[in-house]
Amino acid sequence: MPVRAVVPEDAAGVVALRAVVHPYLVRGVESTRRMIANPPPGEEWTAFVAEVDGRIVGWVSAYRNVRTSEEGVGEIALPHVHPDHRRQGLGRQLLDRALAHLLTLGTRRVRTWAQTGSLDFARRHGFVPSREMRYSALDLHPAPPAPAPPPGVRLRPLAGLDPRPVYDLEVTSAADEPDDIGSDALSFENWRYDVWENVGLDREASTVVEVDGVPASYSLVIRDGDRMWSDFTGTAPAYRGRGLARLAKQAALHRAATRGVRTAYTSNDEANAPMLAVNARLGYRPVASQWSCLRELT
Repeated sequence: MPVRAVVPEDAAGVVALRAVVHPYLVRGVESTRRMIANPPPGEEWTAFVAEVDGRIVGWVSAYRNVRTSEEGVGEIALPHVHPDHRRQGLGRQLLDRALAHLLTLGTRRVRTWAQTGSLDFARRHGFVPSREMRYSALDLHPAPPAPAPPPGVRLRPLAGLDPRPVYDLEVTSAADEPDDIGSDALSFENWRYDVWENVGLDREASTVVEVDGVPASYSLVIRDGDRMWSDFTGTAPAYRGRGLARLAKQAALHRAATRGVRTAYTSNDEANAPMLAVNARLGYRPVASQWSCLRELT
């Protein structure tokens, strides 16, 4: 069988495959190895790879969604097969292994993501496409100018800050983010694993905006070499409408560029008009789309 459970030694092969199928995603070898060797707490995370002649040509991961209070929600993350090995049944085998794992967890509802060209595959396997996630890229050479904060506003790098206020800021700013599955139950433990202890987190480039000493907005930078991912940019509801998200993101992009990053990537739900507008003003260009696809399990 070419499909098997993933092991930490597969990390480099997984990243190489991702670079072919999803070149706009940013997760390095060490970050991928950590995910495989030490999965997130409480998620019952697992992953499978398809291997042909010693080469990783397919990938899928499956886990319990611990960010939502809705019971029985599972995720199948980024099932994909190398273009040279498609239409050989590998995608179906990967999906079957992922679904089988979720069934052992008592999952009743599953969400996966599909590129536009893979929507027919998703439909054939019982998934219903719901909403579009738009991916964009920005050339950081030359570096964007450093923004000038207004009076009473301070731009601070993440380095040296206490994690708890940053976690609180994400919880409040993400509560109403458009999505098929709400993010209303993210624990500090899981946030610390995903964000604070992420081996790709650039603490000097990631930026928190303080208004009169209170954290009000922020933009996180996940980095792999000269590429970065805007992991999350958000503003607490009480401080919206002041341009703080753009301020945070522009500052983070400027700092990342001065530290050697040349290309920035980000994603936004199709309904997240404020952040889509921010990205457009910063000069991001669309590069890809994926679709949230849902399926009920019985």
